[in-house]
Amino acid sequence: MKRDIDSSGSVAYGGGIGGRVIFLALVLATAGYFLHRSNSVAKSKADQNSDEHRPVAVAVAPTWKSNMPIYLNGLGTMTPLRTVTVHSRVDGELVRVAFDEGQTVKRGDLLAEIDSRAFQVQLQQALGQLQHDEALLKNAEIDLARYKTLLAQDSIAAQQTATQEALVKQYRGTVEVDRSQVKNAQLQLSYCRITAPINGRVGLRLVDQGNLVRASDSNGLVVITQLQPITAVFSLPEDSVQKVLKRWHAGDILAVEAYDREGLGKLADGKLLALDNQIDPTTGTYKLKAEFDNKDRHLFPNQFVNIKMHLDTLRDVVLAPAAAIQQGVDGSFVYVVKDDGTAGVAPVKLGPGEGDTVAVLEGLGPQQKVVVDGADKLREGQPVKIIGSDKAETTHESSGKAHGPS
Repeated sequence: MKRDIDSSGSVAYGGGIGGRVIFLALVLATAGYFLHRSNSVAKSKADQNSDEHRPVAVAVAPTWKSNMPIYLNGLGTMTPLRTVTVHSRVDGELVRVAFDEGQTVKRGDLLAEIDSRAFQVQLQQALGQLQHDEALLKNAEIDLARYKTLLAQDSIAAQQTATQEALVKQYRGTVEVDRSQVKNAQLQLSYCRITAPINGRVGLRLVDQGNLVRASDSNGLVVITQLQPITAVFSLPEDSVQKVLKRWHAGDILAVEAYDREGLGKLADGKLLALDNQIDPTTGTYKLKAEFDNKDRHLFPNQFVNIKMHLDTLRDVVLAPAAAIQQGVDGSFVYVVKDDGTAGVAPVKLGPGEGDTVAVLEGLGPQQKVVVDGADKLREGQPVKIIGSDKAETTHESSGKAHGPS
């Protein structure tokens, strides 16, 4: 193509026709681009308007009125009321072990026996000495009675009578010592039978039959742990101490529930037994102790448990599924399905929650339908299509039973 430069310095394409063709092509391309963009924007707005009026599938559940228990949750460890290491009180050979490892025993049940022959001999010696000294005492008392008669007749000196009276008192003291020796020998003999000092479960045997045991042995024969009742020591945040003390000083019985490590399986029901007298400054918590009957023996010493203590109950409050609660910049809210089939935003003030249910203090009434699934696609005035209502009703009914009057 030939180019010519005109007097203004611009480039002109030779022939003129080619330049006009190129210019026309550029104009058409530009017009096509803006036309396409305009159509795309219009289509996008049309689609958006269509989405705003297209029903969104959601699952709903009704709100209801019931009682909501308020619980304080803590972590605890099961602790036996009493743990006793059984020792022998006398030295001797262990001739019998009368318990099985892991056996449940009662107070006074025979656990073991020590060779008692040496102690039986000591008892016989003490009894013989007592009989000997009692005979001396009796003879001295007879002589004293005779001396008193002779003294009345002025047949003997008063000194001799006084000496005999002192001798009688001496023998009486000797007899008392002998009797105490007999009781001591009987006591030592009774120690040869080792019995359970408390009700509980015995652990593993620490000494085998045939060994020589001593009263000074540190390990003992066996350890007995009381399991019924059993206690749990747990901690709660210090900001709840005043609420607990208020109920405690009022004489109220605070119910306590123990759950397994996962917090799913309920192990036992009990009651609050005691509160500690100080707060741990390093953790900001205080300790409490609860007592459980443990009749089914599900609780074991040193077992880790999750504790739920029933502090109070909100009466006749509106309850809603926790899945319906949404969080926004202005706080908590829920989507409510109106009578016209559209979704509306309802700001709410929440109270305590338990499981899948939360108390709504303000913003909702009973029997309102709240969205529990599909809320991420909703906005104010959005039409909705309710699905899965049967499941929602079932959840509501089960929750309502769980939070019934208490």
